Amino acid sequence: MALPTLPTYRQLTRRTDAPPGSSWHVFADQPERGMANFAGPQQIRRAAARVTDGHAFNLDYPLDAFDPPMSKARGVPHHRMTAKHEQARDDVLDNFHLQASTQVDGLRHRRASGHGFYNGVPDDEITPGSPRLGVQLWAQTPLAGRGILIDIEGLLRDRGTPLDHADGPALTTELLDEALAAQGCRVETGDLVLVHTGWAAWYLTTTPDVRAEVRAQRRATGFAQSRAFAAWCWDHRIALLATDTFAVEVLPVVDTSDFRHTAPEDDGMMHQELIAKLGLPLGELWHLHALALDCRATGRWDSLLTVKPLNLTGGVGSPANATALR
Repeated sequence: MALPTLPTYRQLTRRTDAPPGSSWHVFADQPERGMANFAGPQQIRRAAARVTDGHAFNLDYPLDAFDPPMSKARGVPHHRMTAKHEQARDDVLDNFHLQASTQVDGLRHRRASGHGFYNGVPDDEITPGSPRLGVQLWAQTPLAGRGILIDIEGLLRDRGTPLDHADGPALTTELLDEALAAQGCRVETGDLVLVHTGWAAWYLTTTPDVRAEVRAQRRATGFAQSRAFAAWCWDHRIALLATDTFAVEVLPVVDTSDFRHTAPEDDGMMHQELIAKLGLPLGELWHLHALALDCRATGRWDSLLTVKPLNLTGGVGSPANATALR
């Protein structure tokens, strides 16, 4: 898709015809796909050229890996098998919360306080079975393009200042730029950005007592809530941001959050800025460890990345079904 010259994030914050800081009505073609539109045919062709080694990397954890899930409103699926007769088997998943493990947040996941859902889609159209802003829009036209891995975990470990995930540190956009510089690469328009922090691997291998403590306190490594982070995402024209953390952003919310007044329901969380205003697909709890190891070993940080959510009309989110080809 050919994109017109688009405003900068600073210009978006000055909008009076839509919520300040939003990309509402900016995309003429498939507008309800949001920033996923940045990854079009040109980006897919470019990414396909990066497949040289013939290796495929699964970026999804098992559906029941996070048991219990960090979110107390979610549960792990219970797998049952049924049989019409002894020669056949079918599957049933009970209590299947689509965002309890590796997932993508769709544009129904968060409203912009005081404004509504992305592009002003009315609340009464955000219902099961209604197609408006549904995750099926990223299934029918899948998210695909160049995946670029940014290895914050590796950067800080090499510096001798590894992340202490038990404390749930807040990350900055400066770390993104510093990691890219250390890797000798840069983000290009339409990239699907993968941020490796090591949080998920740490959480799944730490002691049950530590897991229970961080879950009870809803404490997790992530990015500090700031306009600088939203600007980084928009001005780089990325099509997806996925991390191996619980919420992309740090929890609890930092005291200095730029969104205390605009997102009071979430104590200043940044989800409304990224999802409801910018239309950015957000990936959470991604399995990035093996891919990061291969990137370090080869010195190559990009791949052809495909993300195929469930084709669920009106879905709020979905397992990512993500694969990196190198």
